[in-house]
Amino acid sequence: MKISFNKYYIFTFLSIFWLGKTFSQNNFNGTQKVSSKFDALYTQTEDTLAKQFEKQHLAWPPKSVYIRSFKFDRQLEVWVKDNNKEPYKLFKTYKICMQSGTTGPKRMEGDYQVPEGFYHINDFNPNSSYHLSLGLNYPNASDRILSDSLRPGSAIYIHGNCVSVGCIAISDIPIEEVYVIASAARLQGQEFIPVHVFPARYNVKKSNEYLIESIKENTYLQTFNQNIKEVFDYFESKKELPIILVNKRGEYLIN
Repeated sequence: MKISFNKYYIFTFLSIFWLGKTFSQNNFNGTQKVSSKFDALYTQTEDTLAKQFEKQHLAWPPKSVYIRSFKFDRQLEVWVKDNNKEPYKLFKTYKICMQSGTTGPKRMEGDYQVPEGFYHINDFNPNSSYHLSLGLNYPNASDRILSDSLRPGSAIYIHGNCVSVGCIAISDIPIEEVYVIASAARLQGQEFIPVHVFPARYNVKKSNEYLIESIKENTYLQTFNQNIKEVFDYFESKKELPIILVNKRGEYLIN
């Protein structure tokens, strides 16, 4: 959807952008250095990742990382690129070993829903109770409009330990890889690491059939899914990310 920019859209975009810079490089480095576990893990995992990247003809460390997740398919993808002039390339698809909730976005605290929509990493926790964790900026600008105004929920993470009450849980070795890849990109200067969460793979017949069946009597979810599918389609065709804005109704707009 092509849009013209007005003051509201520009304010929303800038707000999202600056939220991606919520902690400085110094704070990020300091957080990692206080964890001796992270130091040892980073060294060991980086060596393994560097070899995997080389095997796939990818540059290590990556300059840019994009993560997307599919709830029904229980998959989490990590895409990387070395500069802004090239398209993203898929590095690896990880299995989501546990998740709660069902199709649809998160709208209130305690609904056990994994969010759906467009987020970024806003927290690196090397001392997590779930091995390692990467925080998502839920509620985002859209969620703050559409979710419960008093109790929208919070503390949504990608983490290890295979336990979930609304988070995206993967096994411990996969979270080590994802955490180190994101950390490496962060250390390279990528302060805004996008994470997109979709209900299912729209381009996989079984997945799309499940999605259509599960929302066939829910016009709200039909409209919501058509909205977020625009971003999926854009990335599938270009292997680049669009600028994503939010209007006053909480709808996503791409440019």
